Amino acid sequence: MNVYVSLLRTGIPALVGWLVALAGRYGLDLDPGAVAGVLAPVAGFLYYAVFRFAEERISPKFGWLLGYARPPQYEAGKATLPSVH
Repeated sequence: MNVYVSLLRTGIPALVGWLVALAGRYGLDLDPGAVAGVLAPVAGFLYYAVFRFAEERISPKFGWLLGYARPPQYEAGKATLPSVH
């Protein structure tokens, strides 16, 4: 379930970033390379940052705007590295 949640909460901001960049391309006279290389990742990051902050500080309900109401929960144990022989 954690993998599904993490993928969903990564994919939704990426999709929003792409949609914002696509809309910006039609509303503004921007180079397609600049849209794909700069605007889409920045818009996706800002979308994630705003709603992740709102989820932590205001209400967990904001997590739904990231695709799932809460972040994935991982075990708190120490990771072990495989031994090399």
